[in-house]
Order: sequence, then structure tokens, then C-alpha cells
Amino acid sequence: MAHRRVALVTGAGTGIGKACALALAKTGFHMILTGRRIAPLEAVAGQIKAAGGTALPLASDVADPDSVAALFAETNRVFGRLDLLFNNAGLGAPAIPLEDLTYAQWKAVIDVNLTGAFLCTQQAFKLMKSQNPRGGRIINNGSISAHAPRPFSAPYTATKHAITGLTKATSLDGRAHDIACGQIDIGNAATEMTEPMAQGIRQADGSLKAEPRIDAQHVADAVIYMAGLPLGANVQFMTVMATTMPFIGRG
Repeated sequence: MAHRRVALVTGAGTGIGKACALALAKTGFHMILTGRRIAPLEAVAGQIKAAGGTALPLASDVADPDSVAALFAETNRVFGRLDLLFNNAGLGAPAIPLEDLTYAQWKAVIDVNLTGAFLCTQQAFKLMKSQNPRGGRIINNGSISAHAPRPFSAPYTATKHAITGLTKATSLDGRAHDIACGQIDIGNAATEMTEPMAQGIRQADGSLKAEPRIDAQHVADAVIYMAGLPLGANVQFMTVMATTMPFIGRG
């Protein structure tokens, strides 16, 4: 008998994480929702449960090894397995000149975006390698910034380029254990984080211009496709973006 799949989404209380968590639950996943603030997680869990799904909201700090270990221990205790990890939690630094950034601002972004993804991947590996049926899938939120920076975005851009390396390493190291890993690079999803884009955001030439955005549901649909593949098939990299945003070409 096929088991019901279990998914864990980081940064699940708002934005892309929320949209993807709701979509995954709709397709039948048992959901673990995590983030720093419990109230938004409980609100998303309430929506999932109202629709007949299963959701466990757990506050955690992905930058803290002990918190991540506790998160995955509880996942294992409640569900006994993990089939999908969506490393989505992300943090940005103030859009100020590189030389004006403080060490604390730099480190905060590194700790959440890169170290957090690594710590969750590490714990997912331990669980996915030992469970029966063995294996699972990890999807990393890479961002358009994994390819090209915005002005004044050194910490965020550095982490997203590093996520691409982590995705490749995870794919290689997971291959022998039926663990697939792919990356979704998102451009201008309409979330709270990108609201300034609709008003005007700094361009490479120093000007301020409004940029088009896409509904976060389009991102969720892409994640559902990636998550729905059998472990013998994998979307290694996918880009989902506003068609006319300034990315392809010069500006």
C-alpha cells in the first residue's frame, strides 16, 4: 500500500512558502509548517485543516542547529518519515552600499539563507536515508539572484549563488540514497517582500523603475510539478519569472 507523503516547508507562514504549503496540502501531503513566528504558521495550518488536510505548525530557527534538529525529530516522531523538504526560508539585508553593511547584517543573511538550508538538508538526509520506503526529494528556493544580482544585494546574491552549489552537491550526494534535489529560481513573485517593486526599485543604471510581478500561485504550481515526479526523475533547475522583468538581456 502506498504511504501518504509528508512535506516540510520552511518559511511557510507567508509569501511563497504559504502558497506552496497550501498547494502541497491540496495534493495530499501531510504538512509540517515551520518559521520563526508561530501565529502565521497556525493560520496557514488552520486553512489546511479546514480543507480536510493535515498540518503541523512548528516554530523554529533554521539558523540554529539545535532548533533544526528538534524540528526534524518532531517530524519523525509525529509522521515517521519525510518525503519532501522545501528549503524556502529567506532573509535579505538593507539595500545599502556594500561597504556600509555591518558584519551582523551580512551574517544574518548567510545564517538563514545558506546555513539554514544546509542544516535542514543535513537533517532531511538522515531521515530520508533511514526510512522505509527510502529516499525523498529536496527543493531549494534559489531565486533569480542565483544568476544575476540587483544593486546593493551582496549578501543575498552571495547566498543564492551558493544555494546553486548546495543543490548540485545535494543531488550528487543523494544519488546513491534515492534522494533527489532540484532548485526553483523565482523572479518577482507577488509577495510582501516584493511589494516595493510595484512602486519602483533600483535598477543597474541607478534609476528607479516599477517591475512586473507574478502571482505566487504560479510558483506553487511549479513546485507541485517538481514534487509530483517519481524519484527516478528530477527537475534539476527551473526558472519561473515575470515575463517582462529586467533579467534576460541588458536591463
